[in-house]
Amino acid sequence: MEQQTSTSKVLDSMDEGTKYLTPIFGSESSDASMPRLTMNDKPVEPRIAYEMIKEYLSIEGNATQNLTTFCQTYMEPMATKIMAETMEKNAIDKDEYPMTADLENRCVAMIGNLWHANQDEEPMGTSTVGSSEACMLGGLGMLFRWKKLASAAGVDIYSETRPNLVISAGYQVCWEKFCRYWDIEMRLVPLEKDHLSLNMDTVMDYVDDYTIGITAILGITYTGKFDDVQKLDELVEKYNEAHPKLPIRIHVDGASGGMFAPFVEPDLVWDFQLKNVWSINCSGHKYGLVYPGIGWVVWRSKEALPEDLIFWVSYLGGEEATMAINFSRSASQIVGQYYVLMRNGFEGFKEIQERTLDVARYLALELDEMGIFEIYENASHIPIVCWGLKEDAGVEWSLYDLSDRLRMSGWLVPAYPMPADMQDTTVQRVVARADFSMQLAIRLVEDMKKEIDTLNKAKFVTGNTQGVIQTGFNHGGRAAVDKGEKVQTKAKTSKK
Repeated sequence: MEQQTSTSKVLDSMDEGTKYLTPIFGSESSDASMPRLTMNDKPVEPRIAYEMIKEYLSIEGNATQNLTTFCQTYMEPMATKIMAETMEKNAIDKDEYPMTADLENRCVAMIGNLWHANQDEEPMGTSTVGSSEACMLGGLGMLFRWKKLASAAGVDIYSETRPNLVISAGYQVCWEKFCRYWDIEMRLVPLEKDHLSLNMDTVMDYVDDYTIGITAILGITYTGKFDDVQKLDELVEKYNEAHPKLPIRIHVDGASGGMFAPFVEPDLVWDFQLKNVWSINCSGHKYGLVYPGIGWVVWRSKEALPEDLIFWVSYLGGEEATMAINFSRSASQIVGQYYVLMRNGFEGFKEIQERTLDVARYLALELDEMGIFEIYENASHIPIVCWGLKEDAGVEWSLYDLSDRLRMSGWLVPAYPMPADMQDTTVQRVVARADFSMQLAIRLVEDMKKEIDTLNKAKFVTGNTQGVIQTGFNHGGRAAVDKGEKVQTKAKTSKK
């Protein structure tokens, strides 16, 4: 009886037999369409499958010129090598992969140290898929803690009045998801031209017995502004002195600034040095310099982390606390984060962040010198530059037109309306990352000047200075339909 050959041997021999004979784009497989709805019947040689997929992806945007995203688009070859070699490890399986779990704990400890966590208070933390999951966990910590304190204080937590979260209108979409998923009222402190961050004059007006906490944002994604966490802590402390049975605490959303401020503004007080800051999250795949997706959340103490959030798993013959919404995921990003922390050290991180900041500040100066832009953020804290057209700019085109023109040169520079109460203000924003060099910034400025000149000389432009329906970039992914409808209404009105 003839022995049956395994599928893997068939594939290996098929590839080996044609490796040097059949050109990839002369093969039968390359002449067929890629599967869309159903799987192909027969296997495809690895080299051909690889090249076809690579070619298909090659026509989308260039990551280096994508100035929309905060996410890291470059890591060193040795970093990607160690990450590729650990992709099969399941981060949740701490008993089977104890060394990987140890690296995660080391990352939590090092990041907590950057945020001045006091080891005597036994800080606790975890990795997450990204800063969004970290925000969810931070929010749940506030919710569970409030329920316990509110019940003890005699507040009816089962009444029709929903618990609420106070946050600036410049929030990222994950906070809207958190409030919707867990039935929490989102109390938004409006942004104004004079207050492009959390307004300290009005924030406490939004607080009551049903407030689970206040979220301060260290790097609002619209503008890059930092909330004044130190001032907020003072206001919260006064409130807590008057409400000892039901004090409120602060969660700092440091998705953007949490891994930036410790290196470039070490004297800025925003973290666990403040009494009422009980939890902080950051994104490892933003200025933590790791590919997506990895995030971190740290609570200042065991007291700050409600037991309801903790699950215990077997680890090295004992038990290890785990806090996560997601379950199975690759540990490669955790390994990548540890590599970056170890490889760069504090001084290396500082050099990278300072250079990135220099590039962003150069761009802000160049834009300001053009004379037609109002600079809302000039990379004062993190390498974000945000601008709008001056009212007296004297141009017929909009920032949406400029964004479209820049796209023709490969640059993705989004134009979008600001959030509630400032939605009539349109801005553009550039996020400078570690791989956005000074030479690229110089080229961007040259291309902007060229495209502005083209728009100024154009005999026909959209003439729609009110905005356009967003077909690509949508900041934060929130309220897209509502904003689109409003813009569409204005566009229709302008045609009548």
